Amino acid sequence: MTIEAIEKIGNEAHKRNETEFKKNKKNINFSLRGRNKYYYAHQCAVFTRNVQACGFDNITPEMIKKFGVCFNQYSINNGYNQYCRDMKRFNSKEEMLGFVIGFNEAFNQVG
Repeated sequence: MTIEAIEKIGNEAHKRNETEFKKNKKNINFSLRGRNKYYYAHQCAVFTRNVQACGFDNITPEMIKKFGVCFNQYSINNGYNQYCRDMKRFNSKEEMLGFVIGFNEAFNQVG
């Protein structure tokens, strides 16, 4: 392979990653930066799919499908912003992202 072919493959992969990131980040209302931004956005998208399938606490799947899920600095909400119905509250976005990852892992073990 030539260097140009390798660069082309790398650029195409980067474009795919950016497209997927933008799609996954549409309901995240804080900035994601650094090397793990793609991973965290993907985990939030997986969390959204999981709760749409089976609900969360006392919020039914129908309510989640109707109003959606949004991720904020200190909360996950059923709705489009931080003032909508709380699903779960946190002390930091790092704590929230850790919860999301743990929830997804547990859901994958059960589901």
